Amino acid sequence: MIRRTAGTAVLLVALAGTLAWAIGQDAVPADRRGLFWPYALAWAFFYAAIWAVRGLPTRQATCLLIAGGIAVTATGLLSPPATSTDSYRYVWDGRVQAAGVSPYDHTPAEAALARLRDRWLFPSGDGCEGPDRYPIPSGDTVASCTRINRPGVHTIYPPLAEAYFLLVHGLSPEGARHKPLQIAGALLALATSAVLLIALGRRAGTRGNAPAYTACYAWCPAVPLELVNNAHVDGLGVLLTVIALTTVNRHRVLGGTLLGAAAAAKLLPAVTVPGALSGVLAADGRTPARRMLDTLAVLGPAALVVALAYLPYALASRGSVLGYLFGYLTEEGYDDAGSRDRYALLRLVLPDSWALPAALVIVGIAIFHVLRHGDADRPWQGALVVTGVGFLVFTPGYSWYAVLVVALVALDGRWEWLGVPLASGAAYLGTGSGTVAYALAALAVAAGVVVRVVRPSPAARRTA
Repeated sequence: MIRRTAGTAVLLVALAGTLAWAIGQDAVPADRRGLFWPYALAWAFFYAAIWAVRGLPTRQATCLLIAGGIAVTATGLLSPPATSTDSYRYVWDGRVQAAGVSPYDHTPAEAALARLRDRWLFPSGDGCEGPDRYPIPSGDTVASCTRINRPGVHTIYPPLAEAYFLLVHGLSPEGARHKPLQIAGALLALATSAVLLIALGRRAGTRGNAPAYTACYAWCPAVPLELVNNAHVDGLGVLLTVIALTTVNRHRVLGGTLLGAAAAAKLLPAVTVPGALSGVLAADGRTPARRMLDTLAVLGPAALVVALAYLPYALASRGSVLGYLFGYLTEEGYDDAGSRDRYALLRLVLPDSWALPAALVIVGIAIFHVLRHGDADRPWQGALVVTGVGFLVFTPGYSWYAVLVVALVALDGRWEWLGVPLASGAAYLGTGSGTVAYALAALAVAAGVVVRVVRPSPAARRTA
């Protein structure tokens, strides 16, 4: 056992070292392909480490989990954002709100907010030569470029995310630039790991494996890269979703409230709602009327929180608080199967025009299955199925979205779904291997389903 503990520690050192090497390269978005192989190597060490930690005594595994989680998370603080410029928009939105202006009313390129610009976010002259610079429309006399991507469109982020940007801005010292958001991302990531460890440690079926399950999230390379280094606000949505799904069975209203908050921070967590409802609808011994009341106890607070979060911004804004949302969906090809790499797996076997309807049907079937046959004691399992299936049919190209899948894997322990976030990473890093990676991820999930049917776990045998 000592040898296995030492071996796991060596793998964690290799994982943290590889991440430090990869993130420290400053592989800005224009040249992120150079990050692919170091990132892939980090994933290899990650897989080996989570396999090695299984079966270790709880005390040793917990010590490795904490030490490894802190080390892995800290690697995200080693450089400015490496593969995404989204956090620069976060900084700008926080600055705009602090000036008493709705972030939904003006684009960064508009001269109306020129007084809020500085030379860091809006360089000029030689400062515009970097690969992560975006041109300001001609005729602007204040700046010629910006670090903010899509400077000519309104912000896309939901209201709780905007409140988070304002909070970080208010707590940041003058001239702090990108670092406060990275530190906030690290704190959110560590908090999520703590919540996972506590929740899994309290659950009878996973108490002994709580550190190993939590390691799926705490050690995952996507966490330090996307939530810490790139400081994506998804970390806030993931934390709220994890708390919601581990709470909703005992406290419907609180769970629904947290789900609404998660969706108001990042819209993606809304896909976990069918999983949360499976704990209500699949529970035995409840009358239809009782199930309806329990369903409303989850959905009502969720919808109310979203509405209340949007309300102050709607009152303070002159335009739509949805910002660039619909333009983004069009730009990314979600409304047109012929654009980019969306629906990549479906387009291998179907005409392009059929891909979107087919994707909606498949996700609908997954939702129906979860609502009808979900595990009342494991709402996160249904959430993982719906979310994972959604990723496999829509094949998004942004790897930070898939961190939600990582957290759900940690809750449920279905390791085969970890191929999904790796596939999204391959798609984002621009190697042209996204479709192949998603295909391999789908095969891994299918293999996992077959194995679990043929060789059910002891817990499944006991409940059969």
